[in-house]
Amino acid sequence: MSAPSGVLARFSLNGKTAVVTGGARGLGLEMMRALAECGASVACVDLLAEMGAQACVDIEQQYKVKATSWACDVTSYEEVQTLFEQIAQQHGSIDILVTAAGIVKNVKAEEHSPQDFARIMNVNVNGTFFCCQAAAKEMMKQASGGSLILIGSMSAHIVNKPQPQCSYNASKAAVIHLAKSLACEWAPHKIRVNTVSPGYMATDLTKQVIADRGAEGAAMKAAWEENTPMARMGLPHELQGAIVYLASEASSFVTGSDLVVDGGYLAW
Repeated sequence: MSAPSGVLARFSLNGKTAVVTGGARGLGLEMMRALAECGASVACVDLLAEMGAQACVDIEQQYKVKATSWACDVTSYEEVQTLFEQIAQQHGSIDILVTAAGIVKNVKAEEHSPQDFARIMNVNVNGTFFCCQAAAKEMMKQASGGSLILIGSMSAHIVNKPQPQCSYNASKAAVIHLAKSLACEWAPHKIRVNTVSPGYMATDLTKQVIADRGAEGAAMKAAWEENTPMARMGLPHELQGAIVYLASEASSFVTGSDLVVDGGYLAW
């Protein structure tokens, strides 16, 4: 295969369309902004439709790329399939998918309700698969390949402390192995599938959770930082480089891999 000349050129996403689930806020928004900055048109898929629409307005103004917002429940197979067809029609293609939509619940395993456990699995695993499947179908129609980036977590590799979250941990472990399975199946179609596994990130939502818990939240944050060699939480923009790398031709021989961005947490 031919490659763009020069290292920096291989990071360009000009002419590509990237779909980001959970892109209306937090880490998903940071990822979407990074893809737009590198030249990709972006489609934000999020239940927070108004927030997603405003994010797209801001991205269009700042990066001069096409940005569209789509309301969707990723756990609905039919809704996802229809939506991705519509995105492909409006943008002309789907070349990149980032699955940042996900939920977590901190509850002791013996007290975990079956409804909550099923909901977390449904959003984090089923929703991820439905979006991957829909994006891959469009990529196969285009016959030009593409890059699927599933958002995993260091929680797929370790058990977090002090907060109990067995359902989230199990769901993210499933996401990472799902990515490896899809990478092997879809490699003949020139579709690469990888995961990015963040550590503790200082998003607005995380900061609010810590603040709402008062002394308990402060102790939890202190424990997270103590167990991270870099002794701090990550900043949302520190995931941007990993996303652009995996989305672009700079990672053209990378598939079935998990890129951990955790400040060294897994090293201890």
